[in-house]
Amino acid sequence: MPKIKTKRAAAKRFRKTATGRFKAGHAFRSHILTKKSTKLKRGLRATNYIDASDQKSVARMLPYL
Repeated sequence: MPKIKTKRAAAKRFRKTATGRFKAGHAFRSHILTKKSTKLKRGLRATNYIDASDQKSVARMLPYL
């Protein structure tokens, strides 16, 4: 049985936690921050956990995590 290739784009975006969930960065955080409210920017700093409905598809892209 050959090794399964990891999707490199997914490997750069997601990290697996000790409980088996996946976390990722938030979108809309990189530039043009002057027009975004302080409340929005503060919320985007928080950890973003992948929804339970998407866990299976992310795990399939990252077979060895």
